[in-house]
Amino acid sequence: MSSRRRDAATIRRCPRRTALLAAGALLGALPLTALPQTASAAAKLDNPYVGAKPYVNPDWSAKAAAEPGGSAVSGQPTFVWLDRIAAINGTSQARGLKAHLDAAKAQGANLVQLVIYDLPGRDCAALASNGELGADELSRYQTEYIDPIAAVLADPAYASLRVVNLIEPDSLPNLVTNAGGTAGSTPQCATMKANGNYEKGVGYALHKLGALPNAYNYVDAGHHGWLGWDSNLVPSAQEFKKAATTGGATVSDVTGFIVNTANYSATREPNVKITDTVNGTTVRQSKWIDWNQYDDETTYAQGLRSALVAQGFDSGIGMLIDTSRNGWGGSARPTAPGPTTSVDAYVDGGRIDRRIHAGNWCNQSGAGLGERPATAPDTGIDAYVWAKPPGESDGASKPLDNDEGKGFDRMCDPTYAGNGRNGNNPTGALPDSPLAGHWFSAGFRQLLANAYPPVGGSGGGGGDTQAPTAPTGLAVSGTAADSVSLTWRAATDDTGVTGYDVYRGGTRTGSVTGTSYTDTGLSAATTYTYTVKAKDAAGNVSAASAAVSATTRTAGGGGGATGLKAQYKTTAASLTDNQIRPGVQLVNAGSGAVDLSKVTVRYWFTGESASAGYQTWCDYAQIGCSAVRTAVTALPAARTGADHTLDVTFTSGSLAAGASTGDLQLRLAKSDWSSFDEADDHSRGSGTSYADAPKVTVYVAGTLVWGTEP
Repeated sequence: MSSRRRDAATIRRCPRRTALLAAGALLGALPLTALPQTASAAAKLDNPYVGAKPYVNPDWSAKAAAEPGGSAVSGQPTFVWLDRIAAINGTSQARGLKAHLDAAKAQGANLVQLVIYDLPGRDCAALASNGELGADELSRYQTEYIDPIAAVLADPAYASLRVVNLIEPDSLPNLVTNAGGTAGSTPQCATMKANGNYEKGVGYALHKLGALPNAYNYVDAGHHGWLGWDSNLVPSAQEFKKAATTGGATVSDVTGFIVNTANYSATREPNVKITDTVNGTTVRQSKWIDWNQYDDETTYAQGLRSALVAQGFDSGIGMLIDTSRNGWGGSARPTAPGPTTSVDAYVDGGRIDRRIHAGNWCNQSGAGLGERPATAPDTGIDAYVWAKPPGESDGASKPLDNDEGKGFDRMCDPTYAGNGRNGNNPTGALPDSPLAGHWFSAGFRQLLANAYPPVGGSGGGGGDTQAPTAPTGLAVSGTAADSVSLTWRAATDDTGVTGYDVYRGGTRTGSVTGTSYTDTGLSAATTYTYTVKAKDAAGNVSAASAAVSATTRTAGGGGGATGLKAQYKTTAASLTDNQIRPGVQLVNAGSGAVDLSKVTVRYWFTGESASAGYQTWCDYAQIGCSAVRTAVTALPAARTGADHTLDVTFTSGSLAAGASTGDLQLRLAKSDWSSFDEADDHSRGSGTSYADAPKVTVYVAGTLVWGTEP
């Protein structure tokens, strides 16, 4: 079982100046309770969790239910860890793979989650989860481990089961950060980088398992406190691409990636945003964030996803987030930002991740169960999962003899004062912990008590019976041929709103914690009706909002019924300087006036940095810059020629038939003033005089009326 240290959080970074523009809509949760469907042998699903009834491991469930209060979560689906060759056939302590698959069928489940975890030289930077195979035993890994697993999964008896494979925790991230030249480096990691056996092994597993029609491979991608720095993010995406094209594998063998496996990083930091400043100092300069580009797993997963697509992975890849132990509830959970006396006080007082250091990974004191497993909780996120079964130890707190190849790592010792990987801080580990993967009763009870959202009466919630107010202002913010985007105003509650459920035609289609949502996979030229309900931590649910209807566009692009069109000219000849300077004007070629307050114009561009912050200006407007609003929006997933848009809106006014807004001279730059490369930008043109611009799009009340999106 992975001990999941996260060393690179721990490696002190040189200051970076780029601020993060948090991407995507915020998180929520959709319980995995849909009726099972038979997996298609002809084509793999885009998201295997949709319509899934996941398998509940009876071995883990029985241990959880035996703990006081544990029956409240013992029915949750968790991953099965195949962490040695013997685990395939089973041991005296745990059933084997075939027995798990048979049990899944007996439950009526149609999705089984496995951790593939036995690489040669496994986990080269953490002794607690060292494995049984030597650094050069790649052949044994292939023939004695991967091949037998593939043979079992290929049995026609299991064709109706969707099999999610979590591919090799810790391996590839170690090659990025711990294989030489950093405080977290080890000779073992240098050896694995030199011999290439992590990449060869991962490639072989992807190729062999990816060939199965009902298998879905998610590659481990560390977490924000390991790979979130700008010096790590793109190199990590490049490393993942290298492994995914090694040993016969192709990127099509990868369904997606998983972050936070067996770790404690918060799914979302509600009180501290990476773009916050305190008395003019960015929070990225705090000791906790340490110039990272991210401070939680949601923004990291979405930022990494964009970087992966840029490396050639399919634009439809999804991300998983392990939320099994990152709830950080209980009385120590902050409810607001910290004081503004200093940037450190602000961050430390507000962050819900209460670890001493983000590099601490072993049996953390104060941790709690996180969000329950959920399907499609946010843009680009396939599911929240419990990859690390709560209650299973990260590693022993003292040396213990064993025949599992697991060593003693002092990061599991609560008396250890730390090392370069965690900034020489105390480990924060619980005492008296058993070997990695063994049941740790005290650890489970702590997770249950500190769960957030709370479990039953544990960790808070109390006797709260008051429901939140109904959300107001539900509106359609955009449509496409296959999607509808919605926004609404926040609800209120006596203890705080924790999320919103979105309903399409009376059926819940998704959940978020923010006030926007995009419903995807829709049919073109079809009208849908939506409502939204708010909920709190105690499970109270509001009345539904007022309904709103939206009609998806016809396939193939926008219409032109309003007569609006965008014209464009460039005011800068250079394609590679540090500012983009589009000139735009809106022309009403229709027969009626148009309310400008309902109009949005979008200029599509690439930022060359998945996590850059932006600033915008209106340098001149014939109608007056006071009537113009500009903002940069990060796309949930990169498209050809765009990962951001410059959005132009209008505060008021009416554009008469035959009239034009006249010249709007706009400008944008990154917060760190680094250079752009506009050569591949979707909306960039070379003309210096205004002309119709079909790649600059126009929307009225969220509906595309001019232009073609990338």
